Amino acid sequence: MWKPGTLLLLLLWLASGELQQETEPRRLPPPGKLNFGYVPAGVYETLAHYEPGPIGILFHMVHAFLYAVQPNAFPHGKHPQSSSRWLQHNKCRPSPGQRPENIVLTLQAIYYEIGFLVCAAVGLLFTILMPIAGLFFCMCRCCDNCGGEMHQRQRKNADCRRQITCLCSCFHCFIRIGVLCAYAANQNLSSQVKNVRRLVNSNMRDLHTFANDTPMQIEYLISQYATAKNKVIYDLDNIGPLLGGRIHDQLDKEVRPALDQVLNMAGVKIERAIKAMRETKEALESVNASLEVLQDGTGKLSLNLGQVRTSINHTLNDTDCHDEDSDATTAQLCRNIRQSLSQLQISSNFTRLPDVNAQLEKMNDVLKTDLSAVVQRVSMNHINWSVTNLVDSIGNNISSFSKAFPVQSCLSNFTIFINHVHAKIEDYYPEIDKMDFYRWIGCIALCCMVVLVLAFNYLGLLCGTLGYDKHASPTTRGCISNTGGTMLMAGVGFSFLFSWVLMGVVTIIFLAGGNMEKLVCEPFHTKELFKVVDTPYMINPEWKNFIPGYMYNDSELKLTTESLYSTCKKNQGIYSAMHLDKVFNISSYLNTTVVSNLYIDLRGIILLEAEGRQNLLDFSEAGLSEINYADYLEEVNKGVTVVDLLSFARELEAQTDLMPKSNLQSALKGHVSTLRQIHRQQIVPMEQSMVMPYCVSLFTIEIAISESRKYTNTIIGYFHQYIEWVKTSLAMEVAPCKPFSNMVDTAEIMACSFVVDSMNTFWMGLGCSTLLLLPSIILAVKLAKYYRRMDTEDVYDE
Repeated sequence: MWKPGTLLLLLLWLASGELQQETEPRRLPPPGKLNFGYVPAGVYETLAHYEPGPIGILFHMVHAFLYAVQPNAFPHGKHPQSSSRWLQHNKCRPSPGQRPENIVLTLQAIYYEIGFLVCAAVGLLFTILMPIAGLFFCMCRCCDNCGGEMHQRQRKNADCRRQITCLCSCFHCFIRIGVLCAYAANQNLSSQVKNVRRLVNSNMRDLHTFANDTPMQIEYLISQYATAKNKVIYDLDNIGPLLGGRIHDQLDKEVRPALDQVLNMAGVKIERAIKAMRETKEALESVNASLEVLQDGTGKLSLNLGQVRTSINHTLNDTDCHDEDSDATTAQLCRNIRQSLSQLQISSNFTRLPDVNAQLEKMNDVLKTDLSAVVQRVSMNHINWSVTNLVDSIGNNISSFSKAFPVQSCLSNFTIFINHVHAKIEDYYPEIDKMDFYRWIGCIALCCMVVLVLAFNYLGLLCGTLGYDKHASPTTRGCISNTGGTMLMAGVGFSFLFSWVLMGVVTIIFLAGGNMEKLVCEPFHTKELFKVVDTPYMINPEWKNFIPGYMYNDSELKLTTESLYSTCKKNQGIYSAMHLDKVFNISSYLNTTVVSNLYIDLRGIILLEAEGRQNLLDFSEAGLSEINYADYLEEVNKGVTVVDLLSFARELEAQTDLMPKSNLQSALKGHVSTLRQIHRQQIVPMEQSMVMPYCVSLFTIEIAISESRKYTNTIIGYFHQYIEWVKTSLAMEVAPCKPFSNMVDTAEIMACSFVVDSMNTFWMGLGCSTLLLLPSIILAVKLAKYYRRMDTEDVYDE
């Protein structure tokens, strides 16, 4: 059963076509996406990217060497319990006082550091053995051994001077290249230290920009609520009475359209509403008349169909249908026709449907009141006031969130902290410059040691080559040649004095710089370092993730150093990066349920005075709801007869044509004509009477309700757009935390690109030069024999 409000809507709909033609078209702004503009954002000036330039080739060479030394994968952190389980699985029995996890971690560290340990062992052996070898070499020469005897012997390889000179020059050239690489790395580090202040200052300025822009961005989010609010108010002013019914989504889907139409009646010419009531009365009168026609026609039709059925059945008793000598086809056709006779009866029973006389009498009473004389003009001020108060209250709720969370005070304290830290860093700059100067002096001194050896070797080669006389005997060589040999031996002596010191320094820097590169810098670029830091339960046995465990006491929250760094690297908001919704949930201030359940109380609106309201109430209670529309529709949908008479007549005629010409065939054709006449004279009028005025299409009702919901969703959609825009802006644009990832990148640039890469290049260049001093010593000792003046020589008689 339909509610009175729905029936009222259906009756009013009868006049809606003419009503809409005469009223002025309403200005409905096309629903679209609201433009909230762009959140004001500051410009961060720090460019956390470093291009080393030409020296980058040396950096790549160092990285390749370190990869050859240590190609093992980066050791991921593991919880100590996993190590214990591993030992238990392998049934290891540690000695008392030893923890199983420490043994495993030690073995893992040794395996990972095996390449560094081997290189360090070589460097340590070089450092220890080189001064010992130099001491023994000196003692050996003092005893006239190891080339210390000033006697020239005649040997088969006496003419190898040129080859030795070339080899010695080549080694010296490589040593010089190594020294130049070390010097370039030293100068690069000093020049990059001067850029530290610039990077630090730019990062501090970015932090100030972050602190200064965040309150302004939050205020912008709040202020843009006016965009959605003004759009709603604009629609209110232009839609008028219709908004009252459409904005209330919780009204019953059948009562709401009725309320829309009642408000519409109060805002347009009342004559049209009265006309709709009159047409309703006429429709009820038509229903009564149609019902009488159908009930009367049903009785006559049932009688006629019974007579035709009896007559056909009597015809089928003809001997042609039963005679054994007759055609077999005719007998079969007779049986088929007799079986189909049961379909010749009515399907609908309109006699069980009640009339609508009672409703018609009440409609006559309603129309006795002159509604046009008692209608008052509906005032939309109350609706506008209600909606305005509603959106204002939502706006005040949104504005309160900036006060609920002390953004300004937190950022003020943050600014003070930045200034304090910056001042502290400024105080360290003189110390940094002084330490860098001492470091630069020390590295230059180390390079000068190698340069001193090279100087003696080059002078020895120059003097020896220029003063060499192939016609002079070893005992009569000139002073210049002898000086060259002496300088070569001086270079050998300085090589023994400095090489062990150089190798010791190189080994220390290699262990420090190499491990920094493999354990910090390289894992940082591959983000393996973050996985180690984020190892569950490593920092605290009770915390799966230490950042949310420390900040929110919720270690299960998926907030890791890697996710925090990656989010800030994309310049997204700190609200989403730090999961600040754990302490400040913006959704509580942007409650979508409150917006979705917009409610406007229309009970206080006076549409009609008492007499008019009573008239409309009588109209809505005219008994239309008592009509059983389901029964009416059920009988209408059945059709008049069980079978379509025209189809039955055509089928009977087709079967009759198959019979031989006889009296039986003629009689059956006569029945076919009778059936067609019954259809034409009785069935067709009854079917036309079944099209009743009160059967308004349900599809039309659904369209009206659908359009009403669409408009309501448009209004509510403005608020949803604002809410989604606030959430997206807060997560992506408000307080972008790029400065914090820039600080991490800056620290990585200063530590890895400036310091570690430069120092690694320094030890590589200096270490190669130091290692090449070994063959240089051997070649210099051999070459000195060809340049120095001998005391004696081998003489052979011819």
